[in-house]
Amino acid sequence: MSEVVNFPRTVEWRGGLPGILRLLDQTRLPLEEHYVELRELAAVHDAILRLVVRGAPAIGIAAGYGVALGLQTERALAPAVFAARARAIAAYLESARPTAVNLAWAARRVVERVEREQARGADSGALLEAALDEARAIAREDEAMCEAMGAHGRRLVPRSGRVLTHCNAGALATGGIGTALAPLYHAARAGQKIAVYADETRPLLQGARLTAWELSRAGLDVTLITDSMAARVMAERRVDAVFVGSDRIAANGDVCNKIGTYGVAVLARHHGIPFYAVAPSSTFDLTLAHGGLIPIEERDAEEICAGFGRRTAPKAVRAYNPAFDVTPAALVSAIVTERGVIEPVDEKNVRAVLSAASG
Repeated sequence: MSEVVNFPRTVEWRGGLPGILRLLDQTRLPLEEHYVELRELAAVHDAILRLVVRGAPAIGIAAGYGVALGLQTERALAPAVFAARARAIAAYLESARPTAVNLAWAARRVVERVEREQARGADSGALLEAALDEARAIAREDEAMCEAMGAHGRRLVPRSGRVLTHCNAGALATGGIGTALAPLYHAARAGQKIAVYADETRPLLQGARLTAWELSRAGLDVTLITDSMAARVMAERRVDAVFVGSDRIAANGDVCNKIGTYGVAVLARHHGIPFYAVAPSSTFDLTLAHGGLIPIEERDAEEICAGFGRRTAPKAVRAYNPAFDVTPAALVSAIVTERGVIEPVDEKNVRAVLSAASG
C-alpha cells in the first residue's frame, strides 16, 4: 500500500450556502463509481434508507449535513421557529435507519448548536451558518478519529497480517480511512504485509461489493469468501484475528454490527482467534445497559428473496431480514476507539476509556 491512497470521498458538502450534499452512491459499486448530488431533504432521507450512504460514521456525517440542507429554505422563519424546524428535520432523518446511533448523535448535535446560537439571540441566517459549521466539524473530527483508531489498533494486527472482516468498515463507511480497516491501513503504511479474508456479507454483499473493492484499490491482498466459509477458513488456520466495525455499542460493551457478525464472533472464540471491534466514541450508547436494548432494523424481505433484481425464492415464501445482530461483550477481545483500547471489555473499562481525553 502506498503512503497516500486516493480513497473516495464518501460524503462531501459542495459550495457554501446554499450548497449541495454529494454522496458516492454505494449501491452502484463495484461496477460504477457514481456520485449523486442532493438538494432536498427528502433525497437525503431516501439516500440513507436505500444505503446510497452507509456505515455508521458516514451516515452520521450525512445526517449532520442533511439537517443543514433541510434548513437552507427556512431563512425567513423566526429564530425560535427555525430551531423547532431543525428538531423536526433531525427526527425525520433519524427515522431512516434506527439502529445506527451515529445518525441520531450527529443530527442532534447540529440541532443543539442551532439551539445554543438561538438562545444567544442569533438570527435565522446565522443559525443556518452555525448548522453547516457544526456539520463540517463532525466530518473533520471523524477523519481525525479514523486516524487515531488506526494508530491505537495497529498493535492488535497480528504479525502474520492475516485477518478476517465482515461487512464494510473502511473508508467507504466513514469520513476518513475507516474504523475496522484503519488499523490494517496503518500497518500496511508501516510496511507490514496484510492479507484480508472478506466475508461477502449477505444479503446486500457489502463485503463483496465494497470491502473487496476498497482493499484492492488500496493495494492490499484481499480474498473474498462467502459468509458460510468463515468456519472453514478459521479451521484451516488461515486467519489470526477478526476486525469488525459497529453501528452501536452498549454501556457493557455489547457490539451491534451487520447481521452475521455474531456468528463470526462465536466461530472466532471456538477457534481461539481474537475478535476486535473498532468504532469511534460516537458509536457508544451509554444510555443502554446492554445490547438487548438496541433497536434492530428489519429491512424489506425482497432483499433476500429478490436481491439485486433477480428473484431467488418463491413469491409466496416469508422471509425474516434483520439488518444487524448483537455480539455479547464476552466474545469481544477488545474494542478500539479514538481514545484508546478497551480491554478487557466491560462497563467499567468502557466508561473509563470513553472519559479519557480524545487522542
